[in-house]
Amino acid sequence: MSGPVGFEAWAALAGDSPISRTEWAAVVAAWSEPHRRYHDLAHLAAVLGLVERLSADAPDPAAVALAAWYHDVVYDPLRADNEQVSAERARAGLRGLVPEARAEEVARLVLLTAAHDPEPGDANGAALCDADLAVLAAAPAAYAGYASAVRAEYGHLSDDEFTTGRIAVLERLLDLPRLYRLPAAAEWEPVARANLTAELTLLRSRASGA
Repeated sequence: MSGPVGFEAWAALAGDSPISRTEWAAVVAAWSEPHRRYHDLAHLAAVLGLVERLSADAPDPAAVALAAWYHDVVYDPLRADNEQVSAERARAGLRGLVPEARAEEVARLVLLTAAHDPEPGDANGAALCDADLAVLAAAPAAYAGYASAVRAEYGHLSDDEFTTGRIAVLERLLDLPRLYRLPAAAEWEPVARANLTAELTLLRSRASGA
């Protein structure tokens, strides 16, 4: 495997050792789980590519990149604590591979992806969160594909259950003062809000039976 999710990219952050190779393989295996339809290796590759650009002025670009590797390493639609467990997984997996302070920063960043609301001045957090939410500003067809893939991941829910939960997610995102924090991502804001609003309008219509 090569490219942004290949071992060479990982080794640039966590070194080339037997332990590092084992951890990389475990992380890739987690992202390859069969129940994933959106939160898969393609999403990981996309986020890694974006954080490389968005974290150029961040204080710790390596921590941001490692946080991208781990931000959805645990993804179970039946759980409500995926980010917390992913952060713990990052701490454990990076032990001995990177300095402890960096591992703690990685865990902190992973936790931010639960709400995507980093504090002002948190350049590391802004880079990761902006990259993770970039899909919201996709062209309409690509956004529809993303929304469909998310629905597939929640196949255990009825349409009514999913619609109720998805409406809550969309409303929370639209309530954020800004979806994107970095100047390099500012142009995504109007497109993302238009996509979110269109999906929300559709789901509300379905919920009301209109």
